[in-house]
Amino acid sequence: MKQSLQLKLSQQLTMTPQLQQAIKLLQLSTLDLQLEIQQAIESNPLLELEEDFAETEDTDLPRSSEGSTNSLEQEALDSQSQTNEWDSSIPDELPVDTQWEDLLPSASSPPPSTAEGAAEYDYAQQGAADTTLQEHLLWQLNLTRWSEVDRMIAVTLIDYTDENGRLTADLEEIYEVVADEADVDFDELIAVLHGLQQFEPTGVFAKDLQECLLLQLRQLAEDTPHRDIAHLLLTRYMAQFGAGDYKQILRRARLTEDQLKAGISLIQTLDPNPGLTFHSASTEYAIPDVFVSKREGRWVVEMNPDIAPRLRINDLYAGMIQRADNSEQNTYLKDNLQEARWFLKSLLSRNETLMKVASKIVEHQRAFLELGEVAMRPLILSEIAEQVEMHESTISRATTNKYMHTPRGVFELKYFFSSHVSNDDGSEHSSTAIKALIKQMVSNEDARKPLSDSKIVALLAKENIIVARRTIAKYRDILQIPPSNERKRLV
Repeated sequence: MKQSLQLKLSQQLTMTPQLQQAIKLLQLSTLDLQLEIQQAIESNPLLELEEDFAETEDTDLPRSSEGSTNSLEQEALDSQSQTNEWDSSIPDELPVDTQWEDLLPSASSPPPSTAEGAAEYDYAQQGAADTTLQEHLLWQLNLTRWSEVDRMIAVTLIDYTDENGRLTADLEEIYEVVADEADVDFDELIAVLHGLQQFEPTGVFAKDLQECLLLQLRQLAEDTPHRDIAHLLLTRYMAQFGAGDYKQILRRARLTEDQLKAGISLIQTLDPNPGLTFHSASTEYAIPDVFVSKREGRWVVEMNPDIAPRLRINDLYAGMIQRADNSEQNTYLKDNLQEARWFLKSLLSRNETLMKVASKIVEHQRAFLELGEVAMRPLILSEIAEQVEMHESTISRATTNKYMHTPRGVFELKYFFSSHVSNDDGSEHSSTAIKALIKQMVSNEDARKPLSDSKIVALLAKENIIVARRTIAKYRDILQIPPSNERKRLV
């Protein structure tokens, strides 16, 4: 291979501390944002709460025989043009639309990035400090030597896990998000997924309960007593096992009662929700970030004014700053003034982004607001990203742990995004709407003759919704609706 030198011009985004702060604020939930604001106020004397500020009488100001009050007021006036110059150095719009994987989101001390440091890291302490499952998975990811592309795929998969450790979307849907980030094939996504399934706690990154239990079973030693029986029950007789139809299992699997009991006992030692180990027992309340209401026939979106306290610059401290003074005290005030203005800009940028995204969601899902789940339209992240001119990954994180208050209840913004089912005529239907229709059909069925999956397929076809029977079975599992034979037996 011939070696040569080449000159290449390229552009790249530098992740400055200010930009990292803007991105961090955008992804915070309302409760986390309030804590972040409180910490900023405590650490920066140039920031203050508006409600805490009251016009101070002259008698409350520090005085000296020379009249220091007038001196301070004059300094404030003299420094006004100077602070304006500093303010102009901060852009009106912060470029928060960037690759979020360049940051390591961590609310606590960063974990070690080397094997030597990991050996000294207290695993028990790390798990006891109210660490979330996602943080624990990111901590383990940080200890790997995976490529940047594989790490990006891993972070995306971590984003799509719930508190139980289950994947919240189909792999095809996750692949669409990953493919927009980098040129990767589906097999690479599967390879990274298999690597993540080796992380602790065992059983995470499963698509359903069956896979979750199988992942844990495979981690057991091969000579574990009754491991083969438990594997047989989970792979071939999961439906009968879940329904408690042990007689059919005994007949078809040709097991003795003692063997069946031993296999069941081993399965019962597995954890159906491994991620809950990292779930805080404290109750968390969903505070709406936006309110949606109908006024004069129009749906109106408004920011919740109470999600965060109103901040402003402390004019008294800002007025003490001298242009040509390089003393330690003056430098301290100047640095804090710059940080305070960046913080205020970041808060404004966060609100503007949420308003843009929420408004577009309402625009797409008016039918849901009017009629409910059965009228939910299919919507994917890329549609909103294109309309608000932001990256798809930005939309994904801007809608995580952000809530919308509607006349139909409070929903996470991610709830309004769902995969779609396409028909031959080009029409599309939201998976959320199809699930709602299935739930509606089952609730109205004749208890003596429950609807089979094939019958539900036929009924949906009359509504011009063409889905496969296996899709109905999958949606039933998600909705925790038993098969028709079990529903009949439960009457």
